[in-house]
Amino acid sequence: MRHLEQHRTHRIGWLRAAVLGANDGIISTASLVVGVAAASASPHGVLVAGVAGLVAGAMSMATGEYVSVSSQADTEQADMAREQQELLTDNLAEQQELAAIYVARGLQPALADTVAQQLMAHDALGAHAREELGISEVLNAKPVQAALASAATFTVGAALPLLIILMTPPALLAWTVSLTSLVFLAALGGLAAYVGGSGVLKSAVRVTFWGALAMALTAGVGTFFNVAP
Repeated sequence: MRHLEQHRTHRIGWLRAAVLGANDGIISTASLVVGVAAASASPHGVLVAGVAGLVAGAMSMATGEYVSVSSQADTEQADMAREQQELLTDNLAEQQELAAIYVARGLQPALADTVAQQLMAHDALGAHAREELGISEVLNAKPVQAALASAATFTVGAALPLLIILMTPPALLAWTVSLTSLVFLAALGGLAAYVGGSGVLKSAVRVTFWGALAMALTAGVGTFFNVAP
């Protein structure tokens, strides 16, 4: 029988960006809506503020993810180029360096030398990228993927509080948006944990706590700057 293992590290890149986008979409839009509603703004004004927050937030998330992950990718490429040059100029020293890594991980020196020699004969740059630099095909930076995942999930997350606005009487707007957004956040935290293979309850509680804190603070700001005549 084949021994099958289901790992989830290959999902880290897009999952991190997707969770960040959806979480930020719900929290920032719901907080904005609650803050504006607490300032006694009209339902139309609350909706306009929410839509503006959705558009601005999605673009901000896409730009931020692309720039930050591009910076990571640039650093990885620079390190790979430097490593390639070192392999060309002093291959033996690089082999000894790789062997030393395996010795530090528990292999006997003779076996570490053999492993390093064989790996470098097969793919020297790939071996050093994984073992020395910590760069692999699974975990390497993908700027466009991160930007699209973050922007798309932010939009979906931000749309949820806006839908609640359309279905809620003005007098109940702030409380309804707050409570339903906390439910959305808990569900998102649990889903992200499930997909990533971690603790569902812990993740749900964590994201709900920070969402509640954000909405409470913005509600306080809106109340302080009440615009009612």
